[in-house]
Amino acid sequence: MTKLTHTVEGEVIRAFYTYVTIVVLKMLLMAPLTAYFRLTRKVFANKEDTKLVSPKEDNSLVRVDPHIERVRRCHLNDLENIVPFVVIGLLYALTGPDVSTALLHFRVFAGSRIFHTLAYVLPLPQPSRALAWMVGLVVTFSMAYRVLSATLQL
Repeated sequence: MTKLTHTVEGEVIRAFYTYVTIVVLKMLLMAPLTAYFRLTRKVFANKEDTKLVSPKEDNSLVRVDPHIERVRRCHLNDLENIVPFVVIGLLYALTGPDVSTALLHFRVFAGSRIFHTLAYVLPLPQPSRALAWMVGLVVTFSMAYRVLSATLQL
């Protein structure tokens, strides 16, 4: 691995590791954000969780809150988009793409996911969230095309 890090492929792999870490950390932060909203709004999914804010289990605190559901749907959307990016992005990085092209893919994807979260949680008016989602999807499809082209010699 030491030799690889000093090559063009090594630069792409390092960039991939960096941007994957950024988007995965962003995705992981959605769980504490959900917990924060649950605690501050005193809205829980399970009766036993109500003991966090009440001495006894309280059924009135087990309900659905639209703000918490927004965060949860955003987290689910991350899972649906970041996991494929990680898999396709690794395969893409291994095809030996140009460093600047790879950086563009990785940066645009990371930016689109961060903006998607802001658009979802704040919320910003549509089509901001949809466009952010679509940009990330196009990036993943672009990398997938490169992977298939390289492996099938298209």
